[in-house]
Amino acid sequence: MAEKLGVYICEGCEIGKSLNVDSLVDFTKKGKLAGICPVVKKNAVLCSPDAKAEIEADIAAEGLDGVVICACSPRVKWDIFQFGATQVERVNLREQCVWSFQDDPKVPGLLDLMAKDYIKMGTMKLSKSRIPTPDVPETNQTILVMGGGFTGLNAALEAARMGREVVLLEKEAQLGGKAAGMYKTFPMGHPYLKAEDTGVDKLIAEVTSNPKIKVLTSANLVSLEGAPGLYTATINAGGEQQLPIGAVVLATGWVPGDKGFLAPMGYGVYKNVVTSAEFEAMAKAGKIARPSDGKAPASVAFLTDVSLCTKAAPVEEPCAEEGAEAAPAEAPAAAEEAPAYPSTESAKHLAYSSELTSLVALKQAGYVREKLGESIAFVLYDHMMVPGINERYYKSAQDDAGIMLSKADITAVAQDSDGGLIVKAKDTLLGADIEIKADMVVLPTAVVPVTAHEATMNLVYRQGPGFPDLDLFDGFVDSNYICFPYETRRTGVYAAGCVRQPMTLANAKEDAAGAVLKAIQCISSANRGVAVHPRSGDLSFPVFNFQRCTQCKRCTEECPFGALDDDEKGTPKPNPTRCRRCGTCMGACPERVISFDNYNIDQIGSALKEVYVPDDMVAGGPRVIVLCCENDAYPALDMAAFRGKTWSPYVRFVPVRCLGSVNAIWIADAVSKGIDGVIMLGCKYGPDYQCHFVKGSEICSRRKVNIAESLGRLGVEAERVEQYEVSIDEYDKVPGIIERFMTEVITKFGPNPFKGY
Repeated sequence: MAEKLGVYICEGCEIGKSLNVDSLVDFTKKGKLAGICPVVKKNAVLCSPDAKAEIEADIAAEGLDGVVICACSPRVKWDIFQFGATQVERVNLREQCVWSFQDDPKVPGLLDLMAKDYIKMGTMKLSKSRIPTPDVPETNQTILVMGGGFTGLNAALEAARMGREVVLLEKEAQLGGKAAGMYKTFPMGHPYLKAEDTGVDKLIAEVTSNPKIKVLTSANLVSLEGAPGLYTATINAGGEQQLPIGAVVLATGWVPGDKGFLAPMGYGVYKNVVTSAEFEAMAKAGKIARPSDGKAPASVAFLTDVSLCTKAAPVEEPCAEEGAEAAPAEAPAAAEEAPAYPSTESAKHLAYSSELTSLVALKQAGYVREKLGESIAFVLYDHMMVPGINERYYKSAQDDAGIMLSKADITAVAQDSDGGLIVKAKDTLLGADIEIKADMVVLPTAVVPVTAHEATMNLVYRQGPGFPDLDLFDGFVDSNYICFPYETRRTGVYAAGCVRQPMTLANAKEDAAGAVLKAIQCISSANRGVAVHPRSGDLSFPVFNFQRCTQCKRCTEECPFGALDDDEKGTPKPNPTRCRRCGTCMGACPERVISFDNYNIDQIGSALKEVYVPDDMVAGGPRVIVLCCENDAYPALDMAAFRGKTWSPYVRFVPVRCLGSVNAIWIADAVSKGIDGVIMLGCKYGPDYQCHFVKGSEICSRRKVNIAESLGRLGVEAERVEQYEVSIDEYDKVPGIIERFMTEVITKFGPNPFKGY
């Protein structure tokens, strides 16, 4: 425990103008915390070099093992307030006290009371903290790249260039993946005007000649057991072998979506309606021809608007007299063997792929002009999506007199009496409804990630062999696009390319590099015993008191990252390098046998008990605790204060790693002390979730039901404890959330019946 603390109070940033800092210093020196705080000082600018030097001198002279910085938010100047091995606790007097203070003239001295509460809470919290001793295992540096397509090849080369040994696993007999079947790709370099060679043959040659890369083709991953830096991969490549692995880059790519979904637009009904994947195969084979008669088409219509498919039931089987689906003879076997995923999923995956469908239509219209110089290409789109530099590619197509582009809603695709196709459309750029005669019609291909219906990883995890809750992102395995790209819900496994989200080859190349960097960072973190994102560098890890463990399995079931397995007796078996230090296991444990050295049940509970609660709510005002997650809610509070937002002076904010870490005992501690209400403020959950720890807010919501039952048995209204969701950019909503709780809950129900006891 931190037993000798120095408390330092800043006067800058309006703190000194708003608070009686001398009084706060005197209060801390003479209060109940005086015995553990031999040094209590104020400073005009605590982040100045002179002030930092003074703190360092005090640490050396007084033997301080903890420093309490009472100044600005812990989210700023964190690099300044570091003092080697000495623990630091930040007390936010600026954003969550002075800047956001909303006075109540009926109750004097509220701001000073608030500041004193925060200083007491921060000091008590630090006094209950220990310096974590990291678990540093002997790790392996090898990176397993799954998938030998364009993304996987680039990932293998990037890892090898950074000095890592690589195992490249490809299930097919040949490397190259989907890129090997492409004729060309969108422009990847200046001047970004023309389609170009994919470069996949050169990539294959570089990979196969690199001594650091071990290539295994016609191979599959039988199982992946262990944890980051400590994995054992069992691979079948003409016989099983086990390889030690440090981290994994998942680049397994995509497969075409259900083609039956396109039946309302003539696919499988009319022979000359093909998919873009089939058209690409024609171009790659060197001949663009109508499937019905093998003749070169004089006109080809590329349609990206498939809304007609969502308005009509898919045709299960084509009419015999109109001919069954006839893929071009040149089409590769992979296209023929594409799994028939449900049509509803194809609709969703086409929506995800809208940028690609626009670019593919432009590229393949260019094929028509290149290979069939006298032929015309029509591109009819609902939205032409060409972000960034690809706008130049779009304009280049506009400049080609043989490519006709128009926004259009497709209303029908029919066959003419001569075997040609009629495309009917409305809401075109011309305004009027139109009909276009074309020899061929090309429909877009949905990009479906391989993991959508396969347990690709075959993980030996208590939670199962695949990635959890894949339906949330329809099979794409990236667990948080915005904040932590490449990250999956299994620590040590990083996704790149179209298994993560639909993307161009140029983006896939960058993606490969990004995922490799994350994989190397993960191994490096395991080597030092620290956490990876989002709590990068955190030395702590769960500590278990197994003597009190009842084997209830709540911790193992609720851990978002599989950091806990069960041993043969059902006792939790920690895998420290999988752990991301969210504390969900600590919040789950009813016996409170799980803790972190620097974040534990006693620590937060003791801090809550330092809040001053007046016996008379009318005379002294109510008290409300806000447990706020550090990733979304806490930053939103800071930003609200920075923009001049204010809220009730009766709330006290307590940051938590994740709402999943909130243990019911904290609520009981607060209620028994007389706290009038508790707000749990965290990330959004559900289909549009933003929780950095995947499901912490959702777990907290489920636990709230049990909390409500416990409060009911105590005769306390369940409504006094509520959970609210806020994303990091919804700072403007925070004051309203607090105000509504104060008026609709606290004012309605009055004082906590335990107040005064």
